[in-house]
Amino acid sequence: MVWTPLHAKIHRTIRTRHLFERHQRLLVAVSGGQDSLCLIKLLLDLQLKWGWHLGIAHCDHRWRSDSQANANHVENLAKTWGISFYLETANELINSEAAARDWRYQALSTIAQTNNYQYIVTGHTASDRAETLLYNLIRGTGADGLQALTWQRRLTTDIMLVRPLLKITRTQTQQFCQDFQLSVWEDSTNQDLQYARNRIRQELLPYLRENFNPQVESALAQTAELLQTEVEYLEKAAQQLREEAMVWGVGDEEEDKQRSLSVDFRRTELRGKDSLQFISPLPLIPTSWEPRVPHLPISPLPSTVPLPLRINRCVLQKAPLALQRRVMRQVLQQVLTDAPSFEHIEKLTALIIAPNRSQTDPFPGGAIAQVQGDWICFK
Repeated sequence: MVWTPLHAKIHRTIRTRHLFERHQRLLVAVSGGQDSLCLIKLLLDLQLKWGWHLGIAHCDHRWRSDSQANANHVENLAKTWGISFYLETANELINSEAAARDWRYQALSTIAQTNNYQYIVTGHTASDRAETLLYNLIRGTGADGLQALTWQRRLTTDIMLVRPLLKITRTQTQQFCQDFQLSVWEDSTNQDLQYARNRIRQELLPYLRENFNPQVESALAQTAELLQTEVEYLEKAAQQLREEAMVWGVGDEEEDKQRSLSVDFRRTELRGKDSLQFISPLPLIPTSWEPRVPHLPISPLPSTVPLPLRINRCVLQKAPLALQRRVMRQVLQQVLTDAPSFEHIEKLTALIIAPNRSQTDPFPGGAIAQVQGDWICFK
């Protein structure tokens, strides 16, 4: 085996980021393009060091007339390498990139579960990360959208999605395939400029490389990497704040007292001004706020929220706006059937300091949020 700098880089990335354990079963998604062929070749060469069991999965969307030939090509490669091969073919035509992605991950998860693979591995690169960041930025997004492809993401309780090539550019995977004479299947749809991602890849990024930064893909991928850790931190802090502020359902008076954390408000004189002092048996957020990310995982919201639901405004009022929005988004993700929009989050966040009896117009599905004293109540 020829050991290249790319082998060393991926080996080091897997080890330092703890992407895989030794002697695990890895299902590698292989389209036949240069990125996925570079990935499977690297993992094959590293297999002796790590003791993995590798399998190849190919998803045929039936978008192209040569899709069956493409699948046969990947199957022949798997046979050449002595690797198990799994094919999933779409039963009906998939009309959008988003739907195709959802179907693909579902198909890969099913193959992995059926055949006892702990990891699904994809060939997403730094170039894909840069394209996704630009795509989401142009459409409009927050930091979550700009973090653009994470190293790991749990698909099910037992299956982890891993992307080991996020520090490798498409130029590097192309050179690797040429060096090892790998037979790349060219996907004609990658040249179709009706797709926004292809226009970013074929037109926008080359323009940025030529006129602004020759290393623009790596620079954007680095930005996404920085945002990823910050988003993770903020999400954990928001989860903690949400649990402190939220009360489920409505019970009798005594039950309500217990579930609202026995909150008590007392009038005090502070610097000669009449103010409210917030007293709670739990440590709450001080005025000079520093998020306390818990060491233990915080339980997520249930899949369906038992309305009515109440949120303590006094807990949220002392938090930064960034966390207020994240708490409201987490709540709305469970209240609404679809992902909440920026407008949904903003109108709910506005109730944190709104006058008593203020309320939102109905959210999709009919839920309304209303201010009732110190509470925001869903009904």
